[in-house]
Amino acid sequence: MAIVRSLCGQCAVGCGIRAVTGEERGLHLEGDATHPANGGLLCARAQRLQEERALDGRLLHPLVDGRRQPWDKTVAQLARRLSAVLARHGPGSIALHVGGALPTEDYYVANKLLKGFFGSAHIHAPWRGAIATAQRAAYGEDVMPASYEDVGRAATILMIGDAAMRDHPVLVDRVQAARGNGGARLVVIGAAEEGAGLDPDLHLPAPRAALAPLLRGLLLHCRDAGLVDAQGLARGVAAPDGFWDALRPGHDIWSVARACGLAPQLVRDFYDLWAGDARALSLFGGKDAAVAAGALNLHVATGRIGRPGAGPFALEPAANGMGAREVGCMADSLAAHRGFDAEALGGTALFWGARAMAQAPGLEGEALLHAMRDGSVRALISFGEDPAAESWLAQARSLVGLSIRATHRAEAAAQGWTALLPAPVGIEQDGTMTALDRLVSRQRRLFDLPGEARPLWWMLTRIAQAMGWGDAFHYERPADIYREHVRLTAYRNAGDRLLNLKRHAPISNPAYVELTPWRWGEVPFDEGRFPTPGGRARLLPIDPQPDAAMD
Repeated sequence: MAIVRSLCGQCAVGCGIRAVTGEERGLHLEGDATHPANGGLLCARAQRLQEERALDGRLLHPLVDGRRQPWDKTVAQLARRLSAVLARHGPGSIALHVGGALPTEDYYVANKLLKGFFGSAHIHAPWRGAIATAQRAAYGEDVMPASYEDVGRAATILMIGDAAMRDHPVLVDRVQAARGNGGARLVVIGAAEEGAGLDPDLHLPAPRAALAPLLRGLLLHCRDAGLVDAQGLARGVAAPDGFWDALRPGHDIWSVARACGLAPQLVRDFYDLWAGDARALSLFGGKDAAVAAGALNLHVATGRIGRPGAGPFALEPAANGMGAREVGCMADSLAAHRGFDAEALGGTALFWGARAMAQAPGLEGEALLHAMRDGSVRALISFGEDPAAESWLAQARSLVGLSIRATHRAEAAAQGWTALLPAPVGIEQDGTMTALDRLVSRQRRLFDLPGEARPLWWMLTRIAQAMGWGDAFHYERPADIYREHVRLTAYRNAGDRLLNLKRHAPISNPAYVELTPWRWGEVPFDEGRFPTPGGRARLLPIDPQPDAAMD
């Protein structure tokens, strides 16, 4: 019997678990009372970890062209095939599909290999929404300004849509605790059933399409009520030309109420309640671009950001989506919150010892499928379980000559992949994950890897070594990758990026094993300065088109 403190890994909250393991993969789970993300709370999703104990239906050995092979032969063969693709079709001819719920170390190695050595930035990551782009545009960096502790400090909590209820029940428990312990008021915007069981102080039964107009109307109300300091705004916030003029049409209380099917008095009550409280926290789904822009504009313009109990808090369902964004495992960014500007490209290439650095953002979604159809992308590497992307994957693997899938599902053998590589399930993973609010925690392996299953970082490291890049891929354990990731966040970072993990640069292997949860970024933007060229936040343009959620 062993007691292991690890992570649930089923959603982006990043709840800690206390696991008691026994013989024959016996497992007892409870919430880790010492973990700051959940303080002992645990929702029903954690029971999925029990389902991961079964070995029936597991892929336990590498398969290439439908035949079982040892790892050495598999690695050598895939290295030759990938080298042939690069030789014939050049940089950019290889793409990734990135599923969710993997350790940051796996994402780091995959991103480094793709962008620094395959010369490609084509990454399909369907779990990511609009919030990363919105936060970069508004703040200058993809930083979540609020934390879970702010839930307990807020006086008014605004829950927009059903993202919190549906995807983050432990966070909802914290909201209810804040109401009981601190007297916080809860406002819910969403369909009638979305307020069921919450007993909110105010509920606006508005359809999904009404969420963004309501937020824009609230911003206009705050401006008209004098809650937007024009001089302070001019000093600390940059607004697009004509922003306020574009905001006014159709966003007065009566127009918003009519468009949303709500009584004007209910809208006014909501606006007055929120506007009257400086400690206002907004919880909203991170997939809808218009809602994200509305929430960020509202908090930036009214100064309800960078202070305890206030801020926009975007919720996304994917576990460790924040960690994947930190290492740049997406099509539109480099590692360590860098963009594709010349300085970032040069610095990252030098740090990695890159052989063929991707020079521009890559393709994803339908655009990437089109590139596979026209032959410019010839190989696909897929990892991470992603049921929502099965249809996309089915199309993609039929369009490329070389398709590699790291998975734990034996059923994938009948799906036409060139190579299948046996991967761990969540209870067998070892590394770090970052929660929604920048809290970095250790996911520790509860059981030994069965059969010939190996971590993704190990697979990609061995392939990279076989392709002749062993000097850049010398990892023997997750701690090696963590140290490199940490050093890259500090490399040529003179304070212009908040993601700077330099305090962990000298971390030893034993210290990594015992790593306790910690949050980077302290209190972002608490001095009113943002990592933009001028140090000012930026209001996002008003979208004149009908609001549509990103699916």
